[in-house]
Amino acid sequence: MPVITCIEDLRQLAQKRVPRMFYDYADSGSWTEGTYRANSADFQAIKLRQRVAVNMENRSTVARMVGVDVKMPVAIAPTGLTGMQHADGEILAARAAEKFGVPFTLSTMSICSIEDISAHTKAPFWFQLYVMRDRDFIERLIDRAKAAHCGALVLTLDLQILGQRHKDIKNGLSAPPKPTLANLINLMTKPRWCLGMLGTPRRQFGNIVGHVKGVENMGSLSEWTAKQFDPALNWGDVEWIKKRWGGKLILKGIQDVEDARLAVDSGADALIVSNHGGRQLDGAESSIHALPRIVEAVGREIEVHMDGGIRSGQDVLKAWALGARGTYIGRAFLYGLGAMGEAGVTKALEIIHKELDLTMAFTGHTRLEGVDRRILLHGSYPGSPGS
Repeated sequence: MPVITCIEDLRQLAQKRVPRMFYDYADSGSWTEGTYRANSADFQAIKLRQRVAVNMENRSTVARMVGVDVKMPVAIAPTGLTGMQHADGEILAARAAEKFGVPFTLSTMSICSIEDISAHTKAPFWFQLYVMRDRDFIERLIDRAKAAHCGALVLTLDLQILGQRHKDIKNGLSAPPKPTLANLINLMTKPRWCLGMLGTPRRQFGNIVGHVKGVENMGSLSEWTAKQFDPALNWGDVEWIKKRWGGKLILKGIQDVEDARLAVDSGADALIVSNHGGRQLDGAESSIHALPRIVEAVGREIEVHMDGGIRSGQDVLKAWALGARGTYIGRAFLYGLGAMGEAGVTKALEIIHKELDLTMAFTGHTRLEGVDRRILLHGSYPGSPGS
């Protein structure tokens, strides 16, 4: 086993162990992938101010996200097909998050179902909702999340239509993989993954198959989902969902100040500044670049979170300094999962926590409450003088 010191180490190991179509699904963006790359690059452009001769004892990274105590202001983001990165992937990631003390968010397009996660965890997890044309299905999905005692509903607003990801088309992405010659040859090089999949019955979209009339297999599922993402989704639907849900509501996919104000008006508990990991509108600005403007506009009226490009604890601290009161990791935990299963997700969280803790200390702080833009070098961060 190679020595793992950073998220990049986990990425490289996952690339070796996960079938190409599923690794590429996680590690790609739409069209030119410009926004996908900018999400990480713009974090790297932000520079930190090192402080010295400051008492660094008794540090703590604890915080609260929508009223939930967390070991650090990080949640596991909802990602589709997680159970194809590693057998029972959503269950493993949820267990790792629960043990570590951060929220886990299950995607509508997960392989393991809401009920699977509920049966394998004790702490309330969060559920991410895509709005489909079939409103009866959506109502039942919300009710299933209620029955599982999910702690928050994360409503994704930026997937009314699907952005084009070239790698998925070229790989013929499907769950389980289509038995083409190219796929079979690739699977022969991934024995760990294949053995894991042979040992689990969870190989399809668990929240959908068996819960929608006429959808009993992957063929009928593909036909159904192609017609179901609702391009007519609007703020009136958000109000309807909020009433149906009745609990904490987080709106994901906000990139514009005008939309952030509408999120406040909707009565949601939090919003997530997000460009869907660069997987939807290529050419959109990075999440960290959009964050300060949205915090300035609505940060006193709604809890502002962000995702996109976070690969280290330093990224988490930079986002916190610019006003985010919660962050989400998607690819970072998927790399860990694909590399080492549950232990890999735990490793990813440990790496990010250690980097966050040490960087906070190097910038002269022992608590996140005291961290703000003053830890950042002027001119290096979006919205700063000279930037």
